[in-house]
Amino acid sequence: MEPQAQTPDQPHRTQPVSFVRRGSRLQGRRREAWDELAEAFLIDVPRVENADTSVAPGFVFDAATAFGRAAPLVVEVGSGLGEAITHAAELDPGRDYLALEVYRPGLAQTMLRISQKDLTNVRTAQVNAAEAFAGMIPASSVAELWTFFPDPWHKARHHKRRLVAPRFAAVAAARLAPGAAWRLATDWAAYAEQMVEVLDAEPALTGGVVERWPERPVTRFERKGLAVGRTITDLEYRRV
Repeated sequence: MEPQAQTPDQPHRTQPVSFVRRGSRLQGRRREAWDELAEAFLIDVPRVENADTSVAPGFVFDAATAFGRAAPLVVEVGSGLGEAITHAAELDPGRDYLALEVYRPGLAQTMLRISQKDLTNVRTAQVNAAEAFAGMIPASSVAELWTFFPDPWHKARHHKRRLVAPRFAAVAAARLAPGAAWRLATDWAAYAEQMVEVLDAEPALTGGVVERWPERPVTRFERKGLAVGRTITDLEYRRV
């Protein structure tokens, strides 16, 4: 997930990435879940230079083919262990859900949750979100976009790595259908302020800070922030 989106003409990852590659080793039930469930629930994304989170130029995600139907599409950027997206998919089977994540164990856990809940309306993809939004996700195709607790990169010298930055905001807004919502949450006050500044400045979006979205479950990331006394900020912006 990069704060600035690439175009097909740019070299792979010419911008700072907004994620840290943690260990990708799968063990135990997660390894079994990957082996057993990836064919059904993991999108086979063509890569650039064999980089396992890249998206080859020209690849476009076809939701109707992936899900076998036409339905509103919800995309979560940084789906973690799949807590939020599988919870929502279970409550609302009329919508389809795409989980974008770079962390392989997180994707394995998400697929395990999909299987345990017997869901048919969730797919996953191991991708850098900025590359996905630069071309893989079609324009005006997303009914709702989620970015819950992205890495805050709290040190000033790392702020350039934050996902919610002007160029990514513009690309993401273009992927939203007219009137569609972009829901965000963070437990870092300074990042919340930056999100508001960036998204207020994007002419395709309107919105601001809102009350906590009741359908959003409390994830382990949120619990960690609450445990140390941080305030959770929820935002909602819509494509005008």
